[in-house]
Amino acid sequence: MNEDGDITRPDKILYPDDGWTKADVVGYYRRVAEFMLPHLAGRPLTLHRFPDGLGEEGFFQQAYAEHFPEWVGALLVRHDEPTGPVRHILCEDVDCLAFLADQATITFHRWAARGNVIDRPDLLIFDLDPPDDDMGLLKRTARRVAALMRDCQMSPFVMTTGSTGLHVVAPLQARQGFDDVRDLAGGMAERLAAAYPDELTTEQRREARKGRLYLDVMRNAFGQTAVAPYSLRARPGAPVATPLDWVELDKGGLRSDSYTLENVFRRLGQKGDPWAGMFDQAADPEAARRALDQLG
Repeated sequence: MNEDGDITRPDKILYPDDGWTKADVVGYYRRVAEFMLPHLAGRPLTLHRFPDGLGEEGFFQQAYAEHFPEWVGALLVRHDEPTGPVRHILCEDVDCLAFLADQATITFHRWAARGNVIDRPDLLIFDLDPPDDDMGLLKRTARRVAALMRDCQMSPFVMTTGSTGLHVVAPLQARQGFDDVRDLAGGMAERLAAAYPDELTTEQRREARKGRLYLDVMRNAFGQTAVAPYSLRARPGAPVATPLDWVELDKGGLRSDSYTLENVFRRLGQKGDPWAGMFDQAADPEAARRALDQLG
């Protein structure tokens, strides 16, 4: 994007199966910015970029680039060695979002913590992907995770990932470190796997899962990211990671890639953002841990 805000190579095809161009992608992010930006605010980002479109291999970028204009946000985060300090990317306004899209960023991944308290997450995330594309099992599992979150005094929210799964997320008060929050999520996953051993597992090794759905809580670690709400995905059809109301899981035809660049605005016009104001329901992670322990 040049100094006048013009898109570079606007006719470049980024989605070859669908014909969507870079201009379409930048236009999408400009239009969705009012819904998406609150979910990015203050959070370091990892960009999944495809300069030559989806027909070629893309790459991930988490470090701020020297050629970025000064109005693209940045946050210095100190990682353990050997990584050390990294100047991460922040996106706080629509022009920044459009600029990053003009860099052929298809997908935005975000941290579970914000810059002012980067070592204390304010999201607890379950990443659910079904074996063999089993949407029935995926939906059942999302409801089970949500029920346990409620038992632990948390408020669950659900989102299609735009890929093959769902994320079930609970907003937290930023009071504990990543290790404590990941331990809480792991304890919840173990409880669910014990309650439904034929369908759920905490086994990381694929060969040990034996057709069961893996309860992935690894997003709850320092430096890990999860796909941002309303981000496009690098898949044919240009699917969008889309927050849902819980009643929408009852839709028989719902899939993880149901909402796309082409149809998501019709849905937003009808329902708005179900995740708006979610931090009004942020839970105390210490209270959630006590509630989980009291379940036995």
